[in-house]
Order: sequence, then C-alpha cells, then structure tokens
Amino acid sequence: MELWSLLIRTTVIYFVVFVIMRLMGKREIGKLSVLDLIISVMIAEIAVIVIEDVNRSMWDGIIPMAALLVIQVTMALLSMSNRKIRLFFDGKPSVVIAKGKINRDVMKKQRYNLDDLMLQLRENKITSVADVEFAILETSGKLSVIPRDDADHGEEIAQEQTAISVSQSLAKNSRQGSSERIRNSGNGVIPPSYRFEILPIPLIMDGKVQDENLSKIEKTRFWLKNALQEENVHDFKEVFLCTIDHKGKLFVDVHHKRFT
Repeated sequence: MELWSLLIRTTVIYFVVFVIMRLMGKREIGKLSVLDLIISVMIAEIAVIVIEDVNRSMWDGIIPMAALLVIQVTMALLSMSNRKIRLFFDGKPSVVIAKGKINRDVMKKQRYNLDDLMLQLRENKITSVADVEFAILETSGKLSVIPRDDADHGEEIAQEQTAISVSQSLAKNSRQGSSERIRNSGNGVIPPSYRFEILPIPLIMDGKVQDENLSKIEKTRFWLKNALQEENVHDFKEVFLCTIDHKGKLFVDVHHKRFT
C-alpha cells in the first residue's frame, strides 16, 4: 500500500512541477538568473520532501510551490516594466575584455579567474586575448565574445607562418643536429612536437610563472625573462597574464598597460 502511495505521490508532484515550470516561461530553461536558480532549487527541495514523507499531505508541497510560482511570475512582470528591479534581480553584464585589454577590476569583483576566462575564450574559438574586441560576462555566467575584424585574417596568417616555421625548424634540425637546436632555443618558434590546437599557452598567470607550460614548449625562465624585457617588463610579478600563440608571439598584460 505504501508503495502505491509513493508512486501516486511521485506522479502527482511530477505533473505539478511540470506545470509550474511551464507557467514560469521558457526563460527558465534558456537562462537561469539568481532568482530563477533559487526558485528552481526550492521547488525541487519541496518536491523531494513531499514525495519522501508519505505521512505528509501533498498540499503541504503544492501550496508552497504555487506560492513560489506567484512570486516568480510577479517579479518577472515587474522586471519587464521596471529596469531597476530587473537589474536588482538579474544584475547587469560585465565587460571583462575591451579592445584586447583585460579588465582585472571587473574580474576581481565577479570572482572570475584567468582559468575561467581562457576556458571560455577557447570555447568561443579565440586563440589570443589580443583578437578580442569585447568579451562580456553575461548575467547567466556565459561569456559573449566579439572578435576584432582582423582576427580571422590574422588567424589564417598565423597558421601559414606556423606551418612555415615548423617546416624550417624540422629541416634545420635534420641538417644541423641537436647543437643547432640548442643555439636557437632563444627564438620564439614553438617546437613542432607541441600540439598547436591547445594554444594559446599561458606562461604567466597572476604574476606566477607556469613552469610546466614553459617546459612543454622547451623554454626556460631565462628565455621568458629576456622576452619580457624586450616588452619593457622587468619582473614576473608585474604580469597579470602572459600567453604565447602558435607563431611564437607573446601577449603580455600588466597592471597599467598592455604590450603585444
């Protein structure tokens, strides 16, 4: 008998939650704001409590869920006509990158770290911060990226130069041996054994040198220090982010100005 009661309660609560989520609108499925997330979690918790406790009346769950529905619909209607209310509940987008320059104050305020940024840039098929005109962190947590007009053209040129660099490097190694490779270790060409599709490679993040990535491209801290000095940067701690792309070009973001 208890099994049948549990089955009936589960079925009823399922349809109640389904109707409530449908009445809340398609916006709940496509984008969850903070308010949306809270409402969804509370509905889920109430539904579980009512299903598990067979001695509790189902109205103890249906009425609170209906109240949450009223709250959500009311807030949605008020937000449509009042931008202040909409900004209060949903917040507003934050510009993380503007004209190829990272806004560290915004990242700190949003508690958005460099790993998150690099991940979402890769998801948007962006290989370098310098190729970004604007990157906007939406209220849903999604990063909207607007590339520079010349980014696609620059990408094609970079790929061609990469192929040429790799070919020249392979030919040079075959002719001159390992000693020649050691003498050329200070240049910007990434060794052909490295997989280009995971570039750009972070070399410095938050002022800390990524020694593992340096070793992967067969470079040293001494090489990195010399490369930064050419950009008028003399201390690793001055650098917020430093990456290297597939043609050996550095992107360096420091506290007050950016060099490429």
